[in-house]
Amino acid sequence: MITSFLSNDTICAVATPPGMGAIAVVRLSGPDAHDIACSLFYQHGKPFPMDRIQGHKAYFGHIVVPESEEILDEVLVTFFKAPHSFTGEDSVEISVHGSVFVQQRLLELLIEKGARMAMPGEFTRRAFVNRKFDLAQAEAVADIIASQSEAAHRVAMNQLKGGFSKELQVLRSKLLEITSLIELELDFSEEDVEFADRSQLKALLDETQHHIGQLISSFRLGNAIKNGIPVAIVGETNTGKSTLLNALLKEDRAIVSDIAGTTRDTIEEVMNLNGTLFRFIDTAGIRETEETIEKIGIERTMRKIAEADIVLGMIDMTQGPQAMVEAARFMLKKVDLVHQTLIFLLNKSDLCAALGAESVALMKNTVCEALGEKAGHIYIQTISAKTGQGLDQLRQTLCGIEQVMNANHDAVLVTNVRHFEALKHASTSLEAVRKGLDEGIPTDLVAQDLREALYYLGSITGEITTEEVLGSIFGRFCIGK
Repeated sequence: MITSFLSNDTICAVATPPGMGAIAVVRLSGPDAHDIACSLFYQHGKPFPMDRIQGHKAYFGHIVVPESEEILDEVLVTFFKAPHSFTGEDSVEISVHGSVFVQQRLLELLIEKGARMAMPGEFTRRAFVNRKFDLAQAEAVADIIASQSEAAHRVAMNQLKGGFSKELQVLRSKLLEITSLIELELDFSEEDVEFADRSQLKALLDETQHHIGQLISSFRLGNAIKNGIPVAIVGETNTGKSTLLNALLKEDRAIVSDIAGTTRDTIEEVMNLNGTLFRFIDTAGIRETEETIEKIGIERTMRKIAEADIVLGMIDMTQGPQAMVEAARFMLKKVDLVHQTLIFLLNKSDLCAALGAESVALMKNTVCEALGEKAGHIYIQTISAKTGQGLDQLRQTLCGIEQVMNANHDAVLVTNVRHFEALKHASTSLEAVRKGLDEGIPTDLVAQDLREALYYLGSITGEITTEEVLGSIFGRFCIGK
């Protein structure tokens, strides 16, 4: 597999989704791409001559089966000349009708003429090898294909345009400056000469570490935008959590019952609100119980609360003031208001509409008593999950929170777990460098920690990587990409 990935032959694949459709696109890339395409592509009953090829121009004609001279399909053929193509090689895109038979027969003909089937991600990998973009940008291609919302698409496009890579280039250049000075000292170790001012080195390290720390911190938001902002629906049993999830999704996704403890495990569903994905998580009701399975569900609820960016705290208005206050205090203890937003939803307003204003006032007093002036990330709304009253306002609140979370649309956000882990390793190495400078550790050991930091940063963009890593990354792509 690795050998064929590194070969310089011509590859082919269907680039459009599998199945039947109006059209399908078959791609060719490699040194013989133009020659193979022209051997099958006819205009006016004659093979298309190679000397007529113009890059980035589409031609109408027919694919002809050589042995029988039968027309397979009417097609549009677009030629791309190296290096001005996606892969950086001579490439061809053949648009045929979406018949599964036509697609498969065309692939057979291309293979008979000398091409071979591409492996997953091989087109993009060739683009990476030919320096059309770096590894982080290559991964952004997959993110664009997988994006399900405007926000996720925007972040992926920023990465594809090189926003993240530019940040890393700045960081690596600073570290290379430090490393070169340290390495120079090693060359003159016998003379005991210091070429690098230690105070300046520490300042540069601190600046770089701060920058890396910002990128690491951005992963929570970046990952949420990519996979859906996690919204945990929590509360005691029978407060209407499952009813709310069904109402938001407009379908019966969760079981609704008057029996306490119906939801034993978490249920997750994704919904697009104004171009942003929200991942709603219906959790098990929180209560004292000895039932083993229900206790496991409650433990998972606690974990989901910690993982969520937004917590919808469901409180039953019919339970009375004391129970409502106790439920609110419990949630306030479980939510990290520095990193999370809490929305108290006073449910079942259809059963006690007259108590709405009084209940909201009660919640405000409870929050103020518990937090004082630190209640900036808390909202209080009355709703009826059963009738839908207040749900439009809830959707508006969620979208408003997302806009605040992602206020700087042009900021570089880390969305990839591999990048996140590499940045953390680089940060750890730099901490060791800083400690080494503070404690006077031998220069060769400090230099080794610097090399490690450079390695981890370089692994993100592919400047330093292994065949195993490349195979893992591109193996997740579709065949035609």
